[in-house]
Amino acid sequence: MPIVRIEVAQGRDSETLRKGLQAVHEAVRDSFGVRDEQVRVLLTEVPPQFWSAGGKTLLERELER
Repeated sequence: MPIVRIEVAQGRDSETLRKGLQAVHEAVRDSFGVRDEQVRVLLTEVPPQFWSAGGKTLLERELER
């Protein structure tokens, strides 16, 4: 049973997240040749103050704009 974990920064709307989940689900199902019910996709949203790149959080970058 394939399990896919995705972490994204918070801020996307529910429809965008749902479309992403569906696209990943279909890609995994088709690539591995498994049934729909065998695919697990776990999506975690990370608050921007806890996502850092280059020494700055996404929140800090947003506040600088």
